[in-house]
Order: sequence, then C-alpha cells, then structure tokens
Amino acid sequence: MSFVFLGLDHVQLAAYEGCETEARAFYGGVLGWSEIEKPESLRPRGGVWFQCGAHQVHIGVQKNFVPAVKAHPAFEVNGLDALLARLADRGVAIAPDDSRDAENVRRAFVNDPFGNRIEFLEWGRSEDE
Repeated sequence: MSFVFLGLDHVQLAAYEGCETEARAFYGGVLGWSEIEKPESLRPRGGVWFQCGAHQVHIGVQKNFVPAVKAHPAFEVNGLDALLARLADRGVAIAPDDSRDAENVRRAFVNDPFGNRIEFLEWGRSEDE
C-alpha cells in the first residue's frame, strides 16, 4: 500500500452549546488535563480542546446533542485506583467493570458532565500493588 496509518491524532466528544465552563471543570479540573488553544479559525464553533498524554481530546459543540452512551474512548492510566479515588472525591459516579480481569486489565467507566461514556483502564496491575 502507498499509505500507512500512524495512529490516533485526537478523539472528539460532543457536547451542547455553552459547554466550555463545564468541560474545563471536568477535563481540566477533575482529570487534570491541560487545555490546548484551538486554532483561531475554529474558535467560533465553540468547544474546548485538551491534551491527554500523547493525544488530544476535543470537546465539540453539536446541535441537537445526544450523549454517546455506548460508544466511548478508553484512556490508559497508570494509577487507576488514585484516579478513581479522585473522581469519587469529586462526586463522579464510577461503574467498575471486571469483565477483562482474566486479561489482567482493570477498568471502570464514568460519564462526563454531558453524559458521554468514558473508559479508564490499567493493564497488568492488581489491586494489591
């Protein structure tokens, strides 16, 4: 083939118009992700962008917004227990999932302030570590 996929550049999650303050509070404040300045040409569309490790997460405004309740991004984490404790301390509902324990993967799901499903997972670590 004359092309090669390099991986993900960013993930886009949708939200309603005027979502920026809540997005900053959750993604920046609770998760601790750094906000990325949007290109000037895209600013009139609303929304806000964040850096998550090597990838970006874009929160975009969608008319007639409906949250993604099944489709979701999955973010790999070192220190899942610490993240889940932080989320719980801030009142975020957590849905643990043990369906991949046999693969030595621990994971949990949360919803962002807009109802979008998000997965956090940690490979190869037990709760005893």
